[in-house]
Amino acid sequence: MKQNDKKLFVLDTNVLLHEPLAIYSFKEHDVIVPMTVLEELDTIKDRKRDVSRDARVAIRALEDILGGSITPEQIVSGVPLPVRPGRTDASGTLSIFPDHQLEFDSHSLPDDNNDNRIINSAYYLQQQYQPRQVVLVTKDINMRLKAKGAGIERVEDYRTDQLIDDIRFLAKGFYEVEGDFWQHVDDVTSERQGRHTVHQVPREHFGNEPFYINQYLIDQDTEFCGRISAKSESSIDIVDRGRDRLENYEAWGVKPKNVYQGMALDALLDPDIELVILTGPAGCGKTLLAMAAALELVVERKRYDKVIVTRNTPEIAESIGFLPGTEEEKMAPWLAAITDTLEVLHKNDVNPTGSVNYIMEKANIQFKSINFMRGRSIQNSVVILDECQNLTASQIKTLITRMGEGSKLICSGNLAQIDSTYLTAVTSGLTYIVERFKDFEGSANVYLNGVVRSRLAEFAEEHL
Repeated sequence: MKQNDKKLFVLDTNVLLHEPLAIYSFKEHDVIVPMTVLEELDTIKDRKRDVSRDARVAIRALEDILGGSITPEQIVSGVPLPVRPGRTDASGTLSIFPDHQLEFDSHSLPDDNNDNRIINSAYYLQQQYQPRQVVLVTKDINMRLKAKGAGIERVEDYRTDQLIDDIRFLAKGFYEVEGDFWQHVDDVTSERQGRHTVHQVPREHFGNEPFYINQYLIDQDTEFCGRISAKSESSIDIVDRGRDRLENYEAWGVKPKNVYQGMALDALLDPDIELVILTGPAGCGKTLLAMAAALELVVERKRYDKVIVTRNTPEIAESIGFLPGTEEEKMAPWLAAITDTLEVLHKNDVNPTGSVNYIMEKANIQFKSINFMRGRSIQNSVVILDECQNLTASQIKTLITRMGEGSKLICSGNLAQIDSTYLTAVTSGLTYIVERFKDFEGSANVYLNGVVRSRLAEFAEEHL
């Protein structure tokens, strides 16, 4: 590739906070980090938040490349990126741009904040390196608008970890056939496998639909419901579940109120599925089903030893150290949805409060902070990760990699209720794992369509 064909990517601070190793994501093109970005990373690295860890990782990644015997002249002109496992296509250079030494002209933005300095740097580089294409990369929407207004020709969002462009295309975990399922199928081979009937159906009947392992199939007119157990280029194997059977499942006294809850409960109670992802609007039953299935599996079926419930604590009060008591007592305010669910499950008991306390002890229910999950290995447990739409992909990866032998992870969340200022529905860790795990034979994903909490909640979800 000729030098003029290689682009110059100028990175904003938020790109390195979002993905600390983003410098390896631009293939054969060159990467420039303005000095102002280093100064911002330096102020962030000591904060008592998760973002400070990302800042430190980014700083160490830069030091690994630019440290040692590298001269100041080489740092400014560009140092070749080293070969890194999994990033072998990164063959450009990395350089630090000394923007604090520049004197900008009257056409530049006021030099009164860091965003403006980075924009001015990108504009200066655009003028210096013509005809090479200079691209400013930032996740700040307002900064992208300002940069375009300041005359920078190419401004982009950092999207390498964004698997879909529109949340409407997110896998829902089921495929709904119009009309009668059997009217679409004229060539099927069925056989009995243990307690289940398996249908082998040609894929040509469903067009170009990209089916996934453990994806459910339902229709509109009949009681058909199946789950894909295997697939090939020409056919798919469907385990016949039967809508009646799904809607009559029961876990800890809870029965599904619709076929979507039935599919969720089918996946939750299946010991061969180690990861269940439940998405859907507020009031669709995600937490209730997860908790009921966990109690059923631990107390009644004795397949697991305990239930661990965790979620992130919002950044506005991320540290739980200011609350009194033990770790579990500190986590109680954040996990009130779980205790509310336990009260609902036992509201008809003679002594509901005593029943809840007894079950928490019997099922060995533990409330844990996600901040302390790193380094653990969780064995023979049902782990419920609630409200995970507020987690990044790396945070969810941290928890998933904690799962040891004989453990089941249940992730639930609503992409319409993201509280983090750094995430959107398409960049949420919940979206990321739905897309990454949709074809993994040990996972299932179900979008719980429909609000069952109350007609008030249903109206609010549809009209507010």
